[in-house]
Amino acid sequence: MAKKIHVAIVFNEPTVMTDEGRKYISETGQIEQLAGKQEVLANAAAESIDMSEVGVLEEREHVQGALQQAGYKATLFNMNGDIQRLLDFIKQKQPDLIFNLCESVGNESIHEMHVAGLYELLGVPYTGAPAFALGTCLNKARTKEILTYHGIKTPRFAIFKNISELAEETLQLKYPLIVKPAREDASVGIENSSIVEDFPSLRKRVRYVFNEYDQPALVEEYIQGREVNVGILGNKRPIVLPISEIDFSGLPQDYPHIVTYNAKWMQGTPEYVGTVGVCPANLPGDLEKKLRETALKCYRLMGLRDYGRIDIRLDKNNVPYVLEVNPNPDLSDDAGFARSARAYGLSFEDTIGRIVEYALERMP
Repeated sequence: MAKKIHVAIVFNEPTVMTDEGRKYISETGQIEQLAGKQEVLANAAAESIDMSEVGVLEEREHVQGALQQAGYKATLFNMNGDIQRLLDFIKQKQPDLIFNLCESVGNESIHEMHVAGLYELLGVPYTGAPAFALGTCLNKARTKEILTYHGIKTPRFAIFKNISELAEETLQLKYPLIVKPAREDASVGIENSSIVEDFPSLRKRVRYVFNEYDQPALVEEYIQGREVNVGILGNKRPIVLPISEIDFSGLPQDYPHIVTYNAKWMQGTPEYVGTVGVCPANLPGDLEKKLRETALKCYRLMGLRDYGRIDIRLDKNNVPYVLEVNPNPDLSDDAGFARSARAYGLSFEDTIGRIVEYALERMP
């Protein structure tokens, strides 16, 4: 009997978690099947709760189940912020492949690329984007510079590293503007108040980003219009999945039509309830073709691999502006990427299986 391929699902437990969330993860990274999960979800339905915590647990469970169903030996490993522990695990267990779900270390997103770099130095193949692509895409300004150079529209922007750089007389952007942390993902730092209409509000929000996230502030011209995301799967002949649209019609009238952190993660908030993914999006054929071509070009330019998602806004004339290029997007069974894959005709198990197969092609 052929030996089962061992896939280690490597992740990093959030540094801040509720007691309920911690019930799922043992010190070795094994998820415990306890009633705590049901308690967390029940509480989430009744009050505002950060679902990014539960998502960390859900995603790992879903991926492990899909891999086991496909016949792989799938083990979960929580590196728990300890690089030496990760190195020891890889040396002792010698997995054939790492399913890379590590998004940060010590609450620092930039270390996502460093963990991937360790896999490369150790010669262990892994799923998803390579280290360099992870780091580049995390730097929103650098990504926008690359896309602009290659003729891809992205909202006009400026980067501010300290408050003294921000001056009304030299600001060459048109209001309304949106202010974001320059080196975060998953909508971290994006709130309703991120949209500003005048200089005093802009100054206040930029200062907030400095104080709260200790990093430069990215200020963009706000594109008022529809928002879509395009999932892509594969390498040599990538599959552009059906386009998904964020339906903002359920938001309160005075809320901006943006995907805030609340909208993405905080179940029970008006933003979470009022933003719904619709796939496939209702788009004219020529616009859909343009969006698919633009997303695929971004995917290749930024060096994404195996799977990714491109977020795009459409202005009043349906001109697409790329907001972000997302390597290794959330793979939970109920997340947007899986929804797009299902619309294409792939089950969750099929999607995970394909990602592993792409990565296995890189085995020596």
